[in-house]
Amino acid sequence: MIPVVVDRAALDEQVRAGREIVLADVRWYLDGRDGRAAYEAGHLPGAVWVDLEHDLAAPGLPATQGRHPFPSPEAFAAAMGRLGIGDDALTVAYDDTGGLTAGRLVVMLRMLGRDAALLDGGLRRWDGPLESGWVEPAPRTSTVAPWPSERLASADETAAVAADPAAGVVLDARTPERFTGEVALIDPRPGHVPGARNAPWSEVLDADGRIRSVEALRAHFEAAGATGDGEVVTYCGSGVSACMNIVAMEHAGLRPPRLYVASWSGWSADPARPAATGG
Repeated sequence: MIPVVVDRAALDEQVRAGREIVLADVRWYLDGRDGRAAYEAGHLPGAVWVDLEHDLAAPGLPATQGRHPFPSPEAFAAAMGRLGIGDDALTVAYDDTGGLTAGRLVVMLRMLGRDAALLDGGLRRWDGPLESGWVEPAPRTSTVAPWPSERLASADETAAVAADPAAGVVLDARTPERFTGEVALIDPRPGHVPGARNAPWSEVLDADGRIRSVEALRAHFEAAGATGDGEVVTYCGSGVSACMNIVAMEHAGLRPPRLYVASWSGWSADPARPAATGG
């Protein structure tokens, strides 16, 4: 399988090797901006647009499943096939935030054993030409495969790890002010899972939006309590930005953490779940 993060040189090498590559533009914005409009205004040549809300999530589920629950295996396979992401394709995903949303597609595909990588730096660091308009994908066969339970964590499993430091650590990928509860944004309640530690997704990137070095990432996660001993679970607001912690840990040679997909949006929607505030 290709490394979880690739740069422009590695992408060009795959092209020269004759690999079937699908460039996937996964732009989406929490502030309501239109990801498709941004894509049509300018994207990597040949890239297809992936709709996070409909291709990478299942609408209409109970609030305790979070704002972006995983789609069923059947729905995900159908979406990937429609997007031209077949079983044997190499998918290279990008956005304009260094991986905030593109990481979700990369993690989902790699969970299923598919070749997928994040384009380091994404659109902001692309030094080639862009094209505008819409690219119509050429459909491919995408086989239905179950989500691997060992890569996912339920609310109860997340709570158990967070409550027992000997069991491992739970990493909250949101910004510090959302973690402490100072800012709630669109979540039902402020705060975080009791016992969780804050490891903001943005801290896996350097100042120019590229993934940090292996040494820096190892030090970052060790400081957050992810030492390689015990279980690591990560979550965020709705199971999207937390995927960057998964990408970064794999890039650093660490065992990828489990993803609590419902994340804080799901946890805080359940009045039976306690909320912690402060640092």
